[in-house]
Amino acid sequence: MSVLLNRGTGRNMIMYSTEGGMDIEEVAEKTPHLIFTEEIDPAAGLLPFQARKIAFNLGLSGTSFKEMTKFVSSLYKAYVESDSNMFEINPVLKTSDDKIMAVDAKVSIDDNALYRRKQYAEMRDLREENPIEVEARMVGLNYVDLDGNVGCMVNGAGLAMATMDLIKMAGGEPANFLDVGGTADAKRVEEAFRIILKDPAVKAILINIFGGIVRCDRVAQGIVDAYKNMGDSIKVPIIVRLQGTNAELAKEIIDNSGLAVHSAVQFQEAADKVKEVLN
Repeated sequence: MSVLLNRGTGRNMIMYSTEGGMDIEEVAEKTPHLIFTEEIDPAAGLLPFQARKIAFNLGLSGTSFKEMTKFVSSLYKAYVESDSNMFEINPVLKTSDDKIMAVDAKVSIDDNALYRRKQYAEMRDLREENPIEVEARMVGLNYVDLDGNVGCMVNGAGLAMATMDLIKMAGGEPANFLDVGGTADAKRVEEAFRIILKDPAVKAILINIFGGIVRCDRVAQGIVDAYKNMGDSIKVPIIVRLQGTNAELAKEIIDNSGLAVHSAVQFQEAADKVKEVLN
């Protein structure tokens, strides 16, 4: 049983099944009729009849039926009041004396709500998290570590997804998701370089920036300055694609820098350069 947000409808929903366990994805693929969902109106919250419907669909009756309705109501209340993204109870157990228990649980907290949940910060153990992701978060970078060989530096999550597709089309694999945001100055670019280069699997770095809020020539100068500041610590080829305000001037700055940085204008050109440096 899990509680999560259905992003298609903008409503929380409870998803549950009598089958699955570790193989719930296989159940969804082969026997989708065994997976039930119950959407909750955000204005009304979980209504009593919905909790009873869930208990009924799980084939319960008598005492276990009543216990399950209480369990579902408590579960949903905990989900909402803790500002969570997801509660996953797997498995939910019905004991021989008809009690309902959460045997194992996974809880995902919404980072955007942490400002009003100060107590969560005290419970956080950074030793359990990816150290590179922790370091990136400390300097204000949105970074997710991946298993590939091409580092990504972009501004905007949508462009980041497109850039990772671009890398795969070129025959590479993205090594990370890294969004530098709207201020790609020299200091921020240098921090992003250092974070990306902590991954020994990185064979090349693709910088793909759209200059809307920030001008491309400023980004280009930031890249050149960061590269010079880092000296010999950058040992992998860098491909830079800058589009938007002052893109042509930015290309001139990159091309005239004398550094081992390859500039590109079109997506395909960037993909070709990634393929070239990987081969």
